[in-house]
Amino acid sequence: MPTILIAEDETTIAEAVGYALRAEGFAADHVLLGAAVLPRIQAGGVDLLILDVGLPDMTGFDVCRGVRAASDVPVIFLTARQGEVDRVLGLELGADDYVVKPFSPRELVARVRACLRRRAPRPQARWQGAGAFEIDPEGRRIRYRGRMLELTRYEHGLLEALLARPGAVLSRAQLMDRVWPDALDSGDRTVDTHIKTLRAKLRAASTEADPIHTHRGLGYSIDPDAGC
Repeated sequence: MPTILIAEDETTIAEAVGYALRAEGFAADHVLLGAAVLPRIQAGGVDLLILDVGLPDMTGFDVCRGVRAASDVPVIFLTARQGEVDRVLGLELGADDYVVKPFSPRELVARVRACLRRRAPRPQARWQGAGAFEIDPEGRRIRYRGRMLELTRYEHGLLEALLARPGAVLSRAQLMDRVWPDALDSGDRTVDTHIKTLRAKLRAASTEADPIHTHRGLGYSIDPDAGC
């Protein structure tokens, strides 16, 4: 459950924002003064800061400077100021977003979600080795001899189907079922044409070997170790 720190001296606004956040599954803490923000963040557990520009003891801009010197926690400014200069200043100080009062608490929550998504670390690709090939199933990417292949949807499907059963001969009908399951009027020539373009891309990546083998009257197979 992400924890959102609200730095806002108007309690009615803070309560409305806190209620909206909790209704959407967030935890919400509230401080009234700018001086309380940095110690709370340094104590840990704050995932995002909603920061009012017009706090009674110091400006939100000054608070943001102090936060940015010590933390990269995302910051969304709240302000009654609509001037472009203030928005630019806030963003240049390292804020992630800028919301002008009056605002909808639900819209603010949506901005919080978007900000957290942007800041979330992307999962590392899990590459699986197959001879001279490396496959990233989730990212639908394939490297051959260390080079990323720029493949169409169907070229990728063909190569993935062949690599799933290295050395096995897959008939054109089997490849059609795996790569073109919804095709009604495609035939053997469709497979042959895409195998031809796939081979050309593999040769462009490495001329040392042709890993795809043609078995006349039967179909195609792949030797992922060819050229290793």
